[in-house]
Amino acid sequence: MAGTLYVVATPLGNLGDLSPRAADTLKRVSAVAAEDTRHSKPLLNHAGSHAELVSFHSHSSERALARILRILEEGRDVALITDAGTPAISDPGVELVAAARERGIPIVTIPGPTAVAASLCVSGFGADRYVFLGFLPRKGSDRRRLLLTAAQSEWTVVLFESPNRVTQLLTDLIEVCGPERQVAVSRELTKVFEETRAGTLQELSEHYAEAPVRGEVTVVLSGTGKPRVEERPADAAERAKALLEEGLSRKDAADRLAEETGISRNTAYRLVNEL
Repeated sequence: MAGTLYVVATPLGNLGDLSPRAADTLKRVSAVAAEDTRHSKPLLNHAGSHAELVSFHSHSSERALARILRILEEGRDVALITDAGTPAISDPGVELVAAARERGIPIVTIPGPTAVAASLCVSGFGADRYVFLGFLPRKGSDRRRLLLTAAQSEWTVVLFESPNRVTQLLTDLIEVCGPERQVAVSRELTKVFEETRAGTLQELSEHYAEAPVRGEVTVVLSGTGKPRVEERPADAAERAKALLEEGLSRKDAADRLAEETGISRNTAYRLVNEL
């Protein structure tokens, strides 16, 4: 019978945030899969755990993944942790969780700290609904696309960023959102120098240009507060009509229309059905 993979949330910084259930789990398992074993060793010592530490990070080989799966398949329990917060959220641990699920290995969550929730609750922005975009690509069309997604979001948007690139992110957001959009930047959450600054993109961009950021950073961008209205290309209706006249089904015509014009499939389906 396979062991259980426990996905264990660990403190963002303050060891006092380690839950009793998480500490007990770390003590009971045979092995702990950690992003950085040197970083995680003090945590295991704090919890009183003597579990075997196994390295598993974004550059781990297939062999490392296979080793952890082998431990589980031998019937021994494994705890998955990340350097801080909840594993598999913008974290390579998702690969291990997916592989374990494919093999029918039991998976149990031990919930706890997460920078997403921690930053949202001190931002002052609505969090009934929010969009989490994690770390944006450093450059290229994918970065531009996600910046536009953030700018056009009706709801609050949460992003992760490394400290040395925060100023660039705020500058890029100004370009797509305008300088007056409200934003909050949290750093060192739960640690001694925890700080959250809120203001306009322009204000925080100027501040961090003069005072470089240190520590882990979460950026919370206020939403537009209104649904995105998608504009149809001027010739979309004519193209939809032409596709239908070619004998395409409504579904195929909508798919082609979305692909050719860049409008969403929902908009394309609606336009085709109107015809």
